[in-house]
Amino acid sequence: MGRIYNGMPAKHLGSEGWHKPWSGGNGGSCVEALKLADGRVALRQSTDPDGPALICSHRDISVFIRGAKAGQADFLVA
Repeated sequence: MGRIYNGMPAKHLGSEGWHKPWSGGNGGSCVEALKLADGRVALRQSTDPDGPALICSHRDISVFIRGAKAGQADFLVA
């Protein structure tokens, strides 16, 4: 695999290993996550698996998850 970067086609990261940790009753539109070998995390939209991937550092995804658990992202669903 070549260089991994934000906005790259998610299909270039392969089709194996993607998970839907935030899946729910939303009609199949989910965020999928893939842990990369270097510890970063790739995110993609499940309805567009070949679309762009957002690449997050291990630190950034950890801070986001801790903040979401603490309610800091509640404004997104209010």
